[in-house]
Amino acid sequence: MNVHATPQVPLLDLDLLRTLIAIADSGSFSAAATQVLRTPSAVSMQVKRLEDLLGRPVFIRDSRSVALTADGERVVEHARRMLALNRDLMAQFIDPGLVGEVRIGAPDDAVEGHLTEALQRFSCTHPGVVVNVVVDGTSRLIERVGARQIDIAVISCQPGDSRAEPLFTEQLVWAMRKGGVAAEQNPIPISVWEEGCVWRKYATEGLEAQGREYRVAFLSAHLAGQKAAIMADLAIAPIPRSALGGDVVMARADLNLPPLPEYMRGMIVTGDPAPPVQAAADHLRASFANY
Repeated sequence: MNVHATPQVPLLDLDLLRTLIAIADSGSFSAAATQVLRTPSAVSMQVKRLEDLLGRPVFIRDSRSVALTADGERVVEHARRMLALNRDLMAQFIDPGLVGEVRIGAPDDAVEGHLTEALQRFSCTHPGVVVNVVVDGTSRLIERVGARQIDIAVISCQPGDSRAEPLFTEQLVWAMRKGGVAAEQNPIPISVWEEGCVWRKYATEGLEAQGREYRVAFLSAHLAGQKAAIMADLAIAPIPRSALGGDVVMARADLNLPPLPEYMRGMIVTGDPAPPVQAAADHLRASFANY
């Protein structure tokens, strides 16, 4: 019997990924060389090795600057997660006695969903670290982390938002009450939050592009409020697909509502984070590596 061996996928060296991130963050090979304690020529050789493994370039270089290619951006995003997974695992063995406090801010829909499970695992692996959570809107969370009132902000934003490190993306959908008629009204009643909310931006821009009239019938910063408006058949709302359930269903196709894009769940970490904060950030990166 002939047995066909499964082709071996090359393994990426974490040291190569660390150098890649250093170049991406610093914008130059020489600055990255200082960070990773290598010579510029050694850094160049590492990049060549990585590009040979991938079979495509990760940087666009000229005499003045270095920029990531589209493939490079994708590799850097995964590299951050892979290094975070490594640090999160090793921290549990090398420094199991880590103690301190981490202040995390997040929107309520994140706290109700995936974030709670991630923080529960973190409390088990880092029992000496106290985690305090603040629930607030994205715009105020950005202000809070800038003022150092919190250490980590988990926010909702557009993919590619330079203010935040991407954790994952998720599809937004129009939600309505099962059997409801709110979406058939004119103007269409919608439930959203204040200006600056990316869900509101996508919803209103989509309706305006279609020339559809709408009114903000329900204003709530919380997903529970959005669902309450939907369940009362007072409005329809843009929410993550994962938030659907029960009588909160995706709007019918025959209503011809504008398609909604994906939004990004991003993370902002305060500058020069203390070890417990770094550990929490790494844990969140690792938790959502395959989300």
